Amino acid sequence: MILPILAAVVGIGLVATVLMFVLGRSKGRAGSGSGKPERSRDAALKDAGKRLNQNPKDPDALKAMGDIFFREETWDRAYKAYETLLEAGPSASAEFEVNLRYGISALKLGMVNEAHKGLTAARNIKQDNFEVNFNLGALEFERKNYEKAIGLLQQAKRQDPDHAATLRCLGHAFFKVKRYKEALASIRKAIDLAPDDKESLYTLGECYFEANQVEQALKIFSHLRPDPVMGPNACLLSGSINADMHQTQRAIEDFEIGLRHTNIKPEVQVDLEYQLATAYLKQNEIGKALANLKAIQTRNPSYKDVAMLIGKYQELNANKNLQIFLMAPSADFIALCRKIVIGYYQRAKIKITNIAVNKNEWADILAEVDTPKWSDVVMFRFIRSQGSIGEFIVRDFHSHLKEVKAGKGICITVGVFTDEARRYTEARLIDLIEKDRLTAMLNLVDVKPPVAAGAVKKK
Repeated sequence: MILPILAAVVGIGLVATVLMFVLGRSKGRAGSGSGKPERSRDAALKDAGKRLNQNPKDPDALKAMGDIFFREETWDRAYKAYETLLEAGPSASAEFEVNLRYGISALKLGMVNEAHKGLTAARNIKQDNFEVNFNLGALEFERKNYEKAIGLLQQAKRQDPDHAATLRCLGHAFFKVKRYKEALASIRKAIDLAPDDKESLYTLGECYFEANQVEQALKIFSHLRPDPVMGPNACLLSGSINADMHQTQRAIEDFEIGLRHTNIKPEVQVDLEYQLATAYLKQNEIGKALANLKAIQTRNPSYKDVAMLIGKYQELNANKNLQIFLMAPSADFIALCRKIVIGYYQRAKIKITNIAVNKNEWADILAEVDTPKWSDVVMFRFIRSQGSIGEFIVRDFHSHLKEVKAGKGICITVGVFTDEARRYTEARLIDLIEKDRLTAMLNLVDVKPPVAAGAVKKK
């Protein structure tokens, strides 16, 4: 559910990181010369300057100047020299190298369109050149043309199988098109070659998750939790996995670690707070959950169902008995229901004879009631649902009344009864009690530590 959102966050720095590898490859391949002794830099620049004063589009002078600035990584001046040289029309023998270096210089300057133009022109001349395929593949990745990127990067990989940046970019491209098996293979090898690449390690965790290798994914995300850059995202995913595995306390730990990071992206922070609040609710830590929900509401009032949750759980937080009725373990819930039954009739002797629990949905308590005016067997049904209670549940309750030969039934819910349920009970000895009256009853109950709840039958 959250992975697709976070995947976009990871890809932001991919191309920038990949491009750190460009110059080294360029020097090793595109930068090779004829092997002749080079004149000193100053003399070469001075000579090129003189020739350009006489002819601003002198191809040899422009190339000499561009080559010097390219080797020195003065990208803006190298780019300008190659741009002018391309306008002037370089010689056929130099056309490939000029376009390649023009493209790489533009790439270093963040000029994506110009870089694409130069590298594409170079590839039209030579399709089996590593520099062209690698850099053009990285650019196609940045332009979200993932299938094109994969084709170019696979060709670059065949030319250099152990180039970490190629493997890295290829793995991320495979991940983008949901080819997780291929992504796993490329990214694992890239990490072997560059172990400090935390971004790729994070994506490797995503690949494992998508491939249903959840334990492997959890190990990676847990390992990345302290990382200042990838940590918040890793905490969010680690916590989400633990929550799905019903490891709620571990999920809370993940989310809390994530929120202790600084410089968290706003969308990640709000998701961490929301997931943490949800985990707190599962642990019945309503006060802590409300603190997170209110923090979210302050910044983003319309975020998901925050407003509804605040309204619902504020009441629970203020009413301990209502909280027990809805959320407490079965033993505490039964103890509370017994208290209600014992105090339901004034000046009556009440003996509870049986308790039956239907999963965690409702409890039926059978009691013998003896008052100064009448005596009878009464069955109470306590329903924990906050929704609408329909005719089916009331019919089921009525059938149980007949089975145990109870003279009267009391059906109690924290929700509301439907019109159909009300009509069904009109001619029958069943009282329906909804939330308002139940809340008043709960306010009068002095809840003590749980006592023995009698014989309990599990259905």
